[in-house]
Amino acid sequence: MRALDVLATGPAALVQDLGRPGFAHLGVPPSGALDGPALRLANRLTGNAEHAAGIEVLLGGLSVRARVSCTVAVTGPPVRVTRDEREIGSHAPVHLAPGQTLTIGTPATGLRCYLAVSGGVDAEPEMGSRSRDVLSGIGPPPLKPGDVLRLGERQGIPSGEDALAAPRIPPDLVVPVWLGPRDDWFTDPATQLARTWTVTPESNRVGLRLDGEPLRRTKNDELPSEGLLTGAIQVPPNGLPVVFLADHPTTGGYPVIGVVAPSALPALAQARPGTSVRFRPQ
Repeated sequence: MRALDVLATGPAALVQDLGRPGFAHLGVPPSGALDGPALRLANRLTGNAEHAAGIEVLLGGLSVRARVSCTVAVTGPPVRVTRDEREIGSHAPVHLAPGQTLTIGTPATGLRCYLAVSGGVDAEPEMGSRSRDVLSGIGPPPLKPGDVLRLGERQGIPSGEDALAAPRIPPDLVVPVWLGPRDDWFTDPATQLARTWTVTPESNRVGLRLDGEPLRRTKNDELPSEGLLTGAIQVPPNGLPVVFLADHPTTGGYPVIGVVAPSALPALAQARPGTSVRFRPQ
């Protein structure tokens, strides 16, 4: 049986692919890897299709043992990776023989690392995806020690790129946004939104919660629930913005002052509590 044994998970380890878009009308968010480019790279390095399921690891701590010969790759922020306690590095394809153990340390910066395995994680798909949605509970449950992860059959040849530099995770982010659709509910929305905000510990896969000087509104009316996109910046009554990520609700009743450009979402997925964020209206 092609499989991995899960020995340890760290704070959280979730099966993720590129998500299940197209079900918002049913109240189902897109989900999927928050740092999509990192998962795509890990899959390319191991010979998988880019949409194959891997493991999203929050703050490291994942340890797995191979039951079969396989190729693995770890991407995301720079992180210590070991094979049978010998350091091998990240962002490169690595061979595991049956019985060998791979362990991912805690990254010094960033939040989420991605582990891909040749053949991909063959979890049972729901609504066309193997991604875990933490808001609705759809998809494979969070991994725990003792789990056996079934792997698919190898499809491609691991990439020959064996010297990729890990991306630098900056302590301060400048994030492009498009104002609207409810920017007219706020006083001078472009100037207010361009302040410096701080990522709070309450952030998760549903949304990035920010702290700072509360946004001032020009309207205090009730707003009927409206559809939400990934990257929508919703402003609850306390005036502190929330940037919705992949597991966001599909509707909401608070005004959306702007929407983050999709290209900036992977960096927000790696933003630790304390990271400074400045929005740059386009």
